[in-house]
Amino acid sequence: MATRTRKAPPPTSGVSPAKVALASFIGTTVEWYDYFIFGTAAVLVLNDQFFPTLSPTAGLLASLGTFSVAFIARPFGSVVFGHFGDRSSRKQMLVWSLLGMGIATILIGLVPSYGTIGVAAPAILVALRFLQGFAVGGEWGGAVLMALEHAPARKRAFYSSLPQAGVPAGLVLATGAFYLAQLMPDDAFLSWGWRLPFLASSVMIAAGLYIRLKVAESPELARMLEEEDRTAPRRVPILEVLRDHKKQVLIGALSVGAGNTVFYLSSVYMLSHGPTDLGFDRGQILLTLMVAAAIDIVALPLTAMVADRIGRRRPLQLGAVIGIVIGVPMFWFFRTGTPWGIFLAMFLALPIGHAFSSSVLPSFIPGLFETRVRYTGAGLAYQLSGVIASAPAPFMATWLYLETGSSLAVGGYLSFVSVISLIAISFAPRAPLDREVAAPQHDRVPTGPAPTGS
Repeated sequence: MATRTRKAPPPTSGVSPAKVALASFIGTTVEWYDYFIFGTAAVLVLNDQFFPTLSPTAGLLASLGTFSVAFIARPFGSVVFGHFGDRSSRKQMLVWSLLGMGIATILIGLVPSYGTIGVAAPAILVALRFLQGFAVGGEWGGAVLMALEHAPARKRAFYSSLPQAGVPAGLVLATGAFYLAQLMPDDAFLSWGWRLPFLASSVMIAAGLYIRLKVAESPELARMLEEEDRTAPRRVPILEVLRDHKKQVLIGALSVGAGNTVFYLSSVYMLSHGPTDLGFDRGQILLTLMVAAAIDIVALPLTAMVADRIGRRRPLQLGAVIGIVIGVPMFWFFRTGTPWGIFLAMFLALPIGHAFSSSVLPSFIPGLFETRVRYTGAGLAYQLSGVIASAPAPFMATWLYLETGSSLAVGGYLSFVSVISLIAISFAPRAPLDREVAAPQHDRVPTGPAPTGS
C-alpha cells in the first residue's frame, strides 16, 4: 500500500526575524484596526443608526451587545484556523484571516441603516460582526507564532511582542479615523461620515495581504512536518488540546484577563462613559486615547525586553499586580474631567497597565504548548479570555455604574480580574517551548502531552 506524503512548507533558512516580526506587526495592525473601528462606532453612532427605537441607554447596551458578538465567534475562529495552521501552514491561515476580516469590514460600511431596511439592518450587522470575530480569532495565534518561531531563543519575548503591539497600533488608527470623521457636522457624520473608516479599510487590507504573501513559513512548523510520521493518521489538533492540554488552556485564558480588561475598559467603556454619563467632550477623549495607545505601542516591546533577561513569569506577575493597584486611581483621575486627569487615566490603563500585563503574553501562552498544537492551543486560550474577560468588561462597567452611581466600583472590578490573572500566572507549568529550544535538533518535536508540573 502506498504511503501518504505530506508536503512541507518551503525552507525558511536565512529569513530575518526582524522582518518577519515587522510583517506580523503590520498585518496585525491592519486586522485590529478593522476590529476596533466597530468598537468605536458602537459607542458613538451604531445605536442611533441600527437601534433607534430603543432608549439611549438600551440602544447603547444593544450596540455593545453587537460589539460583543465577535468575542463569541473568536474561539471558533481560533479552532478552525489553528487546525490548518498546525497541520499545514501558519502563513496561509494568516492570509485567509486578513481577507475574511477585510470583506466583513467593508460590507459593514455598506450596510443600510434601520431607517432604510428595518430590522434586517441590525441582523446583517450582527452577522458581519460575527465574521469579523471569526477572522480575528485566527489572527493572534498565527501572527505571534510567526514572530516567535522565527526568533532566536534569547529574543523571543521581544520579537513576539511586536505583533502584540499591533493591537494598540490598530486602536490608534481606528481612533484617529473616527476622530477625523467626528469633526464633520453631526448630520453628515451620523448619516454617512461614520462609514468612511470602514470603507478606507480596503486600502489597508490590500497592503496587508501583499506583505503577508511575502513572508516565509514558520521554521518550527516546517521542521515538524518534515519529521512527522507520514504514514500516521491525520492529526486533529483541537482534540489533542482538549485531551492533553486543558490546564494550559485554562491558565492561558485566565492570565490574559488583567490586560484585556484594562484595555477594553479604556478603549470602549471610557469612550462611552465620559460623554454619556459625565458630559465630557467626545473629541478630547478620542484624542487622549489615541495618544495613550501610541505610547503603548512603544511600551510593549520595551517591557518584553526585560522578560528576555529575567524570564516571562515575573513580568507577567508584575503586570497583574499593577492591574490590582491602578483600578481605583485610574477612574478617579478620569472623573476629574480635566485634560491631565483624563490623560493620566489613559496612561495608567495602556502604557502601564496593558503594556506590563500583555507584552509577554505572546511568548508566555504559546510557550505552554508544543509545536504540533501551538496555533490551536494558544489561539483558543487567548480567545477564550475574550469571552470571559474582554466582552463582559464594558457590560460589567456599565452595570456597576448604573447600580452604584460611582465609576470607582468599575476600578474595583479591574482589581478583582487582575487578582485572578495573578493566581493563574503563578500556577503556570514550565513551558514546552523552552525545552524544545534546549533539546537537540532531532528531538525538538515532542510526541506526548506537556507536563503540567511547575
